[in-house]
Amino acid sequence: MGINNTRSSTNRKPSESMRLIVTTFVGIVFGFFIGISFPSLTAKLNLPTGLLPTIDVSYIEDKYTGGSEHSVVKNNNNKSAQNQLGDKIWVPSNPRGAERLPPAIIEAESDYYLRRLWGKPSEDLTSKPKYLVTFTVGYDQKKNIDAAVKKFSENFTILLFHYDGRTTEWDEFEWSKRAIHVSARKQTKWWYAKRFLHPDIVAPYDYIFIWDEDLGVEHFNAEEYLKLVKKHGLEISQPGLEPNSGLTWQMTKRRGDREVHKETEEKPGWCSDPHLPPCAAFVEIMAPVFSRDAWRCVWHMIQNDLVHGWGLDFALRKCVEPAHEKIGVVDSQWIIHQSVPSLGKQGEAQDGKAPWQGVRERCKKEWTMFQSRLANAENSYFKAVGAADMLNSTSA
Repeated sequence: MGINNTRSSTNRKPSESMRLIVTTFVGIVFGFFIGISFPSLTAKLNLPTGLLPTIDVSYIEDKYTGGSEHSVVKNNNNKSAQNQLGDKIWVPSNPRGAERLPPAIIEAESDYYLRRLWGKPSEDLTSKPKYLVTFTVGYDQKKNIDAAVKKFSENFTILLFHYDGRTTEWDEFEWSKRAIHVSARKQTKWWYAKRFLHPDIVAPYDYIFIWDEDLGVEHFNAEEYLKLVKKHGLEISQPGLEPNSGLTWQMTKRRGDREVHKETEEKPGWCSDPHLPPCAAFVEIMAPVFSRDAWRCVWHMIQNDLVHGWGLDFALRKCVEPAHEKIGVVDSQWIIHQSVPSLGKQGEAQDGKAPWQGVRERCKKEWTMFQSRLANAENSYFKAVGAADMLNSTSA
C-alpha cells in the first residue's frame, strides 16, 4: 500500500510541472498583449473631468424600455465630437445665470397655459389665450367675481389671487376649474403681482389686466375694450368710472361723449403741467390694463416691500413715451367702483385702532416712501451721468 502511494506521487510530478509551465507561458503572452494595448486604453480614458460624471440617459431608457442600441451609438458619437471641441460653453448674450448653456436649449419665458400629464407636448394646447386678467379676491366677493369673469372671453387666461386662503370653494363655478389659483393669506394685489407676474412669465399675453374685486362690470366687455385700446394706441389704460360712485380723480371719470380721453382738468393748482398727472398720463391702480411692453417696465418699478401700490399710479408715465398720448381712459367701456373695504378687514387692531386704520396709515406711509425712493433714484442717476450732459441731450 505504501509503495503504491509513493509511485503515484512520483508519477504526478511531471504532469504538474508541465501544467505550471503552460500556465506561466499563457500568463506571459496575455500580459504581453495587455501591455501593447495599454497606451490606447489610456488615451481612450483620458476624458475631461467634466464628462466623467455624465450619465447616458438614452442607454438607461433603452435598457428598461427594450429600445435599440442605436441611440447609445449616436450619443457616443456626439460625445466624441464634443471631446474634440471641448466641453466649455460660455455665451455672454444668454440670460444671466444661463451663460454656460447652449443658446438653443434656453427657454427664457413661460406662461400660465395648463398642460396635460400624458400625450405629446405639441398637442397639449388647443388654444393659447392672448390676454391675462387677474383678480385679487376673497370668497365673500364670489358673486361679483363670477359676474366679472363672464365679461372676459376664452381669449383670456383667468388668474385669481386669494388673500383669504379659500380656493376649493370656487369650484362651484365651471370657469374656476380652468383658472389659475394662487393663495397667500392677507396679501395685496401688488404683492402678488411682484411675485407671480414677472414679465418673462406673462410674456405670451398682449395685455395684462390687474384688477380689484369690487368692480361692477355691467357696462363692460373686455374684447370691445381692447379694440379701443388698440385703436387709440394706449399702452396703459383703465375703463372709465361711473361718476356717481367711488370717484377720486377727474381723470378717471367717464365721459359720455367719446370713446377715450387722455387728459382732463382738475382743481386749481393740482396740475403743474397739463401733460402730467393727475391731469394726463394717469390712471388709478384699482383697474389698470398694461400692454406687454409697458408691464415689463412697471414690474421693475414695483418695490418689493411696498405692497399697497399707493403712488404707483403717478409714476406709471415713466414707462411709456409720450405718456400723455399712450395712457388714457376708455369711456365707452365703463365700470363702477363699489368701494368694498375688504382690504381693511385684513389688518389687525393695534393701539386701540381699528384694523382698517392701520391699513390706511401704511398706505399713506408707502406713498411717501415710494415718492422719496423714486426722487432719490432719479437724482442719483442725473448726478452720475452729469446734469449738464442730461440737459444737453434733452434740449437736443
